Amino acid sequence: INITEADDAERERQRIRLHEPYRTLLGHLRHEVAHYYWDRIIANSRWLPPFRALFGDESLDYSDALQTYYQQGPHPDWSRRSVSPYASAHPWEDWAETWAHYLHMVDTMETAADFGITVKSTDGNTMTLPTDLTEPLNYRTGFDRLIGPWFPLTYALNSLNRGMGLPDLYPFVLSARALDKLRFVHEVVQGSCS
Repeated sequence: INITEADDAERERQRIRLHEPYRTLLGHLRHEVAHYYWDRIIANSRWLPPFRALFGDESLDYSDALQTYYQQGPHPDWSRRSVSPYASAHPWEDWAETWAHYLHMVDTMETAADFGITVKSTDGNTMTLPTDLTEPLNYRTGFDRLIGPWFPLTYALNSLNRGMGLPDLYPFVLSARALDKLRFVHEVVQGSCS
């Protein structure tokens, strides 16, 4: 864990220098925890082949990959493959960024549900947010229960921030591939908890 992430001014300098729309201490902690869980849950497990199919071959030289990322920037098509530019640096970073993003989503959804927030879907239907995302869920329907109301909730949150003259609370666009990776994290979390 990088202690400078706790310094607001330094974190903001890094956010601007690295062209990141979102950088928080909580995000850093969630990202670093993901590396720990990769070793505990994915490495040498039944999850490794599907991990590689989605995220890539983690045996690629990590130091070289990071050096390339910091010298050349993110992969040109990162937005079609990952949740963030940094995720394109190496499969381990892709996992960590996706895991952290998943935790952001679950925490935000549970908090909104605790406050009784409902949202309207694009077809105008009112959606009640799931109140218990910790119960064992079917892989497909469980993730769909999470992601279905996620988009209208983030549209509302971004609109509220804009109304206050603040940047988007949720400055991400999730591609189909990023959603597949988030679904995989959900499956791993649910499969590891049952």
